[in-house]
Amino acid sequence: MKNISVVTGASGFVGSHLVDKLLKEGHQVRCILRKTSSRRWLENKPVEIIDCGLFDKEKLKDVLKDADYLFHIAGVVKSKDYAGYTKGNIETTRVLLEVLCEVNPKIKRVIITSSQTACGPSLDGKPCDEETLEHPITRYGKSKYEQEKLAKQFMDKLPITIIRPPAVYGERDTEIYLFFKTYRKGLMGLIGFDKKKISLVHVDDLVKGIYLAATTKAAKGETYFIGSEEYYDWEQIGKVCNKAFGKKALTIKIPHVHVYTVAAIAQFFSMFSSSAATFNIEKARDFVQSNWTCDVSKAVKELGYHQEVSLEAGMTRTIDWYCAVKWL
Repeated sequence: MKNISVVTGASGFVGSHLVDKLLKEGHQVRCILRKTSSRRWLENKPVEIIDCGLFDKEKLKDVLKDADYLFHIAGVVKSKDYAGYTKGNIETTRVLLEVLCEVNPKIKRVIITSSQTACGPSLDGKPCDEETLEHPITRYGKSKYEQEKLAKQFMDKLPITIIRPPAVYGERDTEIYLFFKTYRKGLMGLIGFDKKKISLVHVDDLVKGIYLAATTKAAKGETYFIGSEEYYDWEQIGKVCNKAFGKKALTIKIPHVHVYTVAAIAQFFSMFSSSAATFNIEKARDFVQSNWTCDVSKAVKELGYHQEVSLEAGMTRTIDWYCAVKWL
């Protein structure tokens, strides 16, 4: 009999790749989507689409009552105010966990997808690990930290595992895609004059890590960083792009003050829009940090996780895909 896996945020970048992984592993997959969500990455796949908001308790009871796994990927990454982050990242999680406690407390595993931003940037150049004291620097990061604290309150009732990815890239991504788009036009902007280091994870490695966390008995009640085993600086990334594109871009170093100035202008004009600014003061604060690195040793030791997609292979695959679908 197939395992039944429920995925929130299944139409998105990470969620759709997780759906592919679950199908490959032989799971019966239910995708919780809003009616307005795109089905682009789910078309012609043997999945059950559930038109159900994450606050609709009665429908959620039907969806979750016989589920073997819940993968909570959905979340709010930008909002005009903290209330939006609270509703999208904390309250949705609360409803899901309350419903599970009521109708399916013996579920095999619940995966809560958080973010490195819940912990914060690396301090003194030392990669964050699961013992690092949380120090989120943005409202988004604070909401993900609150989501984690809420999930821990349910760990005595449900088998929950928390996953903290760093920056994620790969086919279907629309965020880091903007970096590739700019590079293709011949420009590569570097923030500040220091050598910034980051953890990056290709989406294939991330979903493999998520699956390992869901299916490893020892992962119950634990938190894991799932990222690259290597750390990269933007000059390295530029060299890989140079090779993949077959062209070199003009590198421009942008002072931190200019980053904040652009962010302030974008945030000001977003006041006159119904949607939140993609780039704002808080995003600028993220960008100017010297290090966003995380240590995945715990996942390696306890889950058997390893980075399988190298930076060069991942970037080449991603760029080739963008070109194939005419995004580049």
